[in-house]
Amino acid sequence: MATNKKTPSTDGAGSVLSSMSGPSDSNAPHSLGADNDVTRALLQKTAAGQQLSAAMAVNPKEDGQYGDAARTPVEGVHVATGEPLATASTTGETTASPKTGDGHPALGENARNASLDGARADDSGRVLTTNQGVPVGDNQNSLKAGLRGPTLMEDFILREKLTHFDHERIPERVVHARGSAAHGYFECYKEQSKLTRAAPFAKAGKRTPVFVRFSTVAGERGSTDTARDVRGFAVKFYTDEGNWDLVGNNIPVFFIQDAMKFPDVVHAVKPEPHHGMPQAASAHDTFWDFASLSPEITHMLMWVMSDRAIPRSYRMMQGFGVHTFRLVNAKGQSVFCKFHWSPMAGTHSLVWDEAVKISGADSDFHRRDLWEAIECGEYPEYELSFQVFTEAQAEAFPFDVLDPTKLIPEEVVPLIPVGKMVLNRNPDNFFAETEQVAFCTAHIVPGIDFSNDPLLQGRIHSYVDTQLTRLGGPNFHEIPINAPLAPVHNNQRDGMHRQAINRGRVAYEPNSLAGGCPFQAGVKGFNSFPASAEGDKVRGKPEKFAEHYGQARLFWISQTPVEQEHIVHAFRFELSKVQTVAIRQRIVAMLRNVDETLAQRLADGLGLALPPVMPRASLDPLPAYPPSPALSLFFRPGKTGIHTRRVAILVGPGSDGAQVRSIYAALLADGAAPRLVGSHLGKVDTSGGAPLDVEISLEAGPGVLFDAVVVPDGQGAVQQLGSDANALDFLRLQYRHCKPMLVIGAGKDLLDKAGVPVTLPDGKPDPAIIVAPSGDLAKAVAAFKKALAAHRAFARETDPPRV
Repeated sequence: MATNKKTPSTDGAGSVLSSMSGPSDSNAPHSLGADNDVTRALLQKTAAGQQLSAAMAVNPKEDGQYGDAARTPVEGVHVATGEPLATASTTGETTASPKTGDGHPALGENARNASLDGARADDSGRVLTTNQGVPVGDNQNSLKAGLRGPTLMEDFILREKLTHFDHERIPERVVHARGSAAHGYFECYKEQSKLTRAAPFAKAGKRTPVFVRFSTVAGERGSTDTARDVRGFAVKFYTDEGNWDLVGNNIPVFFIQDAMKFPDVVHAVKPEPHHGMPQAASAHDTFWDFASLSPEITHMLMWVMSDRAIPRSYRMMQGFGVHTFRLVNAKGQSVFCKFHWSPMAGTHSLVWDEAVKISGADSDFHRRDLWEAIECGEYPEYELSFQVFTEAQAEAFPFDVLDPTKLIPEEVVPLIPVGKMVLNRNPDNFFAETEQVAFCTAHIVPGIDFSNDPLLQGRIHSYVDTQLTRLGGPNFHEIPINAPLAPVHNNQRDGMHRQAINRGRVAYEPNSLAGGCPFQAGVKGFNSFPASAEGDKVRGKPEKFAEHYGQARLFWISQTPVEQEHIVHAFRFELSKVQTVAIRQRIVAMLRNVDETLAQRLADGLGLALPPVMPRASLDPLPAYPPSPALSLFFRPGKTGIHTRRVAILVGPGSDGAQVRSIYAALLADGAAPRLVGSHLGKVDTSGGAPLDVEISLEAGPGVLFDAVVVPDGQGAVQQLGSDANALDFLRLQYRHCKPMLVIGAGKDLLDKAGVPVTLPDGKPDPAIIVAPSGDLAKAVAAFKKALAAHRAFARETDPPRV
């Protein structure tokens, strides 16, 4: 039956789903493909923001700053905000939780209460004041003795403004300085009271608010997101029995076995002190010098030189508690546990050449990706699993569970899924939340306890200690993002930046003047598990700690050939940057204990003769671990299809407009984020249909920022893009980084001009390059979506690259 109902336009939808660039036209699209609360709010926010900005085209009172008119300051220009979303930091501010609040933003308020609503401030409709609440008559000019006279020292408004500005930075973290974060919740699948009395696992369906911070380790606060590095994966649970911080990484093991060496490994990996280089990189002499003299690092080196160290997204990486912890139930019974986070989007990575180029194109790549996914309603999800084992089991392992350079293969101790975490709201303010959040391994709750892992024992002190310097003293727990939801009652007083105003005169215990309050909880409170301890005072390690290579070999043999190839390349790249030949030789000698083929390939790549094998600290035979498929990134492909995949559609004058819109809509319908990419912003005429509006230029959006590319039909566009080196480079990088490509009709000519083959190195068809005539569009798009869901076609990789 015929209908006159028009399909809502999705022109420009990709720009609303992004946070960089946009069409020249300020008109918002009518649809983002999907129709739900999130997309409607996003469209509403975009339109309201444009309208609010447009309402103040000029400052009509700017001329009042000069001459005699400046002697009588006038009220600053302002307009009514109208729609609350217009001034919101995020469309998710209406997402409610016990920590973030009831989801109803209070405009013009700065109240204080238990949720973060009490810390939020909004200036809508309010006059400008000093920090003491004094209305400011003129915020454009300092107080002078005459219009051309000297500035007066009595100008307290100027002095307050400059003084605050001069002190707006706090010391950055020594490690994990570069971070991004989000709010969300953890939902328990099933009550776990047999294992632990910890509040988040008390009953099925229980939701606990969380704040999660992802980070790199070695770089400074302004460094790049995509450096080869370990990633922090820290989760703050706001439980009803206090805050629990699960401060982990995206790698389940660590560089060292004892906290005594932590300053050394960090000093070694940081920029070399004589010239402050390199930033956010381990590819230099001091790190590899330390590594080559510390064989315990070998297992961790295998992980860091793998693709685990360059994740595609924070949404696509695992998280681990690293250490062995204890779970304690209400009866006081205990088992050992390791914590595992698994992303629902699967475990996916960048390739090294791509990661390097992304650093130049968008150093905020991971931060932007996390922000955009949450803003668009594609909430990252992770499943939490316990890996539970008894002390008797631990004694039977060929390694020591207190050794943080060791893991327990999932095939030996299976994972028990216990709940999922959903990140559904971006922070309102980066500094107040992401920068000021304080994670400490010492923050545990009843039901969780420590083991004697010597690295963990040192972290219990170190993390609290560093917050004292960063956040100005012992009251960092009163900063809103750090404050627990559980009520706080104790006799701690005073200190820098104290916020609480305590009633009464009692700050000690026992007391009678306050009726004995606050009083200790007894068995209902936190009580450390009474693990027995015996032995002499000694500085050293248990004998099992001396075996450094068995699990490094396990990791190597568990990788696919593609992943092994990348590990070899990573070692070769890093050690090629090292200037001291003896250091290179020691690393190769060390790796001979892991795998002779690995060591030989690395020696060949460095132009070295194979050195003698490095002596081992333990003369016992290496444990013979069978391969563990779960250690490969390919083991967890994910369940999200093409959701959030960034797809570039190259357009130019003469593109087939109807075809472009059809592909755009088909991708959008399945959750991808398409964008029209051209030589520059503006409208381009098409060979059929209305003009297209370029959403991002080739120079602002190079190929490394997209997961795939579409080259539509249109001889004119192909001719124009074929004379644009940026377009040809775009296609070459998409090919080199093994990304899916859809090419329609005349688009094949552009592929040919870029020198991109449609066959694999062995001559077989490339399964991720779909070339089709315009008449087979539906079939071609379906094949492209399948390739896009698989992320990459590593079968086309060569060393060196052929394109």
